[in-house]
Amino acid sequence: MRLLFALLLMLATTATAVAERRVALVIAEDDYRLVRPLANPLHDGEAMQAALKKLGFEVVLETNRDLRRMRRALDDFREDTKGADVALVYFSGHGVEIAGDNRLLPVDVDASSLDQLDKTSLPLEEVRDAVAATAKVGLIVLDACRSDPFSGGSGDGRGATSLAKDVAEKVKPGLGRVGRAENILFAFSAAPGETAADGTGQNSPFTTALTKYLGTDGLEIRSVLTLVQQEVYDLTRGKQLPYVESGLPKLFFATAAKEQLPERERLLLAMADVTPEMRGEVEQIASDADMPLAPLYGALISADASHLSADSLNARLREAADAFVKVRGEMKTLASDDPRVAELRRQAEEQLSLGAFDGARTLLAKAADIDNVSRQALKVNFVSRTLSEAATLYLSGGAARADLDYATAIKDYETVLSLYGEAGQSSLALEDADRQIRTLDELGKLYTLVGNTDAAGRAFSALVSNLELRSARETDPSVKRDFAVSHIKLGNIRMAQGDLPAALENYRTARTMLMDLTAAEPGRLPWFGDFAMADDKIGNVLVTQGDLAGASQVYQESLSIKKQLVANEPERADLQRDLTITYDEIGNLAHSTGQFDNAEAAYEESLKIRLALAEKKPRDAERQRDVSVSHETIGDLKRERGDAAGALAAYQASHAIVDQLVSRDPDNSELKRDLSVGNAKIGNALSDQEKWPEALAAYQEALRISRVLAAGDPSNTDWQRDLSVSIEKVAGVLAIQGDQNGALKAYMDSFAIADRLAKLDPANADWQRDLSITLSEIGMLKVKQRDVKGARQAFQDSLDIRQQLARSDPDNATWQRDLVVAMVDYAQVAKNPKAVLSQALDMTLELDRTGRLAPRYKFMIKFLRERVAKAK
Repeated sequence: MRLLFALLLMLATTATAVAERRVALVIAEDDYRLVRPLANPLHDGEAMQAALKKLGFEVVLETNRDLRRMRRALDDFREDTKGADVALVYFSGHGVEIAGDNRLLPVDVDASSLDQLDKTSLPLEEVRDAVAATAKVGLIVLDACRSDPFSGGSGDGRGATSLAKDVAEKVKPGLGRVGRAENILFAFSAAPGETAADGTGQNSPFTTALTKYLGTDGLEIRSVLTLVQQEVYDLTRGKQLPYVESGLPKLFFATAAKEQLPERERLLLAMADVTPEMRGEVEQIASDADMPLAPLYGALISADASHLSADSLNARLREAADAFVKVRGEMKTLASDDPRVAELRRQAEEQLSLGAFDGARTLLAKAADIDNVSRQALKVNFVSRTLSEAATLYLSGGAARADLDYATAIKDYETVLSLYGEAGQSSLALEDADRQIRTLDELGKLYTLVGNTDAAGRAFSALVSNLELRSARETDPSVKRDFAVSHIKLGNIRMAQGDLPAALENYRTARTMLMDLTAAEPGRLPWFGDFAMADDKIGNVLVTQGDLAGASQVYQESLSIKKQLVANEPERADLQRDLTITYDEIGNLAHSTGQFDNAEAAYEESLKIRLALAEKKPRDAERQRDVSVSHETIGDLKRERGDAAGALAAYQASHAIVDQLVSRDPDNSELKRDLSVGNAKIGNALSDQEKWPEALAAYQEALRISRVLAAGDPSNTDWQRDLSVSIEKVAGVLAIQGDQNGALKAYMDSFAIADRLAKLDPANADWQRDLSITLSEIGMLKVKQRDVKGARQAFQDSLDIRQQLARSDPDNATWQRDLVVAMVDYAQVAKNPKAVLSQALDMTLELDRTGRLAPRYKFMIKFLRERVAKAK
């Protein structure tokens, strides 16, 4: 109704003729005799009549009319008001569509047959004709898409006749599109073919929204309509969206703008610009979280989502939903001794549900100010008021968190901790102590999100210290579990900072505590998940440190726990996905140590689970990407075993999935990187089969993508490394095809990147290995160009790196084999090549004896024996 009022007010303020005549016919039908009666149309009609009279309309109100009297009312309206400047008809009641024809239902409508329904209902076309014959500008407002009139009787015993079969096949509750709206504006309470709610209060949601936006300043009428549409959509959680068709000849404005639109109105207007795909995403997340739509839209619109992929944005929205649910729960349970503070918190909760984050935080700031003034003025209340202010600011931080406003949330949470410090730890009741812990936890997470690992480390260190004191005083095992998990969180930060010994200490402390807790509380299944997570974290550190045997042991323990958790709750997809991650870790370990059968078994188990998960949700990008990763790891293993054709098939299967994901999410840089790496791997498999033109094309496509990514973010070391590797892949084929100069230039370009990365982090074994490979290739090209001095230097530098890596982890079969290759290369320019080749042969024989020499490298034994025999 506000939509209409705004238009009418506009007409009133912009009309130049003082004697402009405005007329309206209001029809309200609720006391239906043979179909389901309604509760609110009469109230809606009366509200409309009163509002129109205030705007200077001549209004005729007709209530509960049968078809004959409805038609008489229309005829009288046409005759009595002919020549008016503006004519309006408003109908509130039941409306249906019969085979494409919109019908309004009078109180005596008969649905016993299609013919009877047709004869006893009013075509919307008759209303249109009456309005068009009356005035130059017409408006038809229909709150006439109420829930199915044929769905059953009401509580007062007035039954509804069920639709006969011939009627049901051709009749649709709700109204269809008009299609022709010359000089008339149609406003329907629901979308074509959809029904609208009658409402639980005095008015329907449609009329409630219309009334709310009466007099909105500075908006063209279509914007006012947008406010109404989005308000109804939000209030009904996406179940109802009003529909508008305008054939008015020019734009209309309600009034001149006096001030900026309030936050809620700005949000509703912005919601209209959200794509249908994103609207569906928001609806699904809101449904999963059982929350209103508006807060999620507020988070979506306020967040800078331009650089986010679809998956990342989905994760951010789910993060916002979790934060909203959390702060809403806190608001409902948090009490205050001051009724003013309690009322402001209640109002803030209402604003938060409407997506008005600024409004909610403003109210919470007022509540905090009340506590602040009181605690400063009355020292006797200092502690209680301090704790109350801290609680209010904690809610404010939660509201900012739900809005994805990390900076404001951090500021509020830091103030909360400062206030708890003022109150003193001994003054904290259990509820306040719990809130202090949650504040530290949220701060640690937020600082991690914004990339401030030092601050995150301080927050999690304080969390560990706090929980250590709590666990010493309290017997609740949940506190001890939280204490253990806090060690994992702190360990993650230390791992990110490169402090592996400290991280390992945190993870092992957590594991020891969780082992005791799970032994004492075997029914707490989530705690076993925490135990497995601690094992995974320990394994990650041990792998990085080169302790593959130790990593294997903890990964196997994690696998055993996760299998039990999945068996207990087989429908939980998150538990199954966690299981695949551990399978992959075990497979990677087995692969790196040359245990190929074990690696294949682990990879295949992971793929089997991921295929089943992806089949259940084929549109889930994360699940599809997991499948592509499994195909790729299996391809790597097949290639290692000398099965180039099998590797190519696996790589192509992975590439097909990623290519499809990129087409659905073209701005996702991580998927683009997957595509680049996938092309490079396809090139590898083709190179193994000596299909050089096809391999070069694959490598060049990988290089094209990696160049774009690296240029877009020069600080991203992963993308810089990808670029270096891609350049080398192309260079390798150029060398084979005889273009030595082009190949050497490419290798030197790659060397510049690899050398910079290796110097950036000398402890990064992958980067050191990359550099050694590049140096080896440069040395080979210099040999072909008869640059012995340059070749010797390149081979020596490569050998030095590989010797250091091999010494650091004797069990790493890949690094041992790399050293053998480096020796073979260096033997070309060595003063005593036979001694170098003999040492390489001994190492190769030892790898073969221990089962760590991959089948595709078995040829090296014969090759080295022949070279040793020929060497001097």
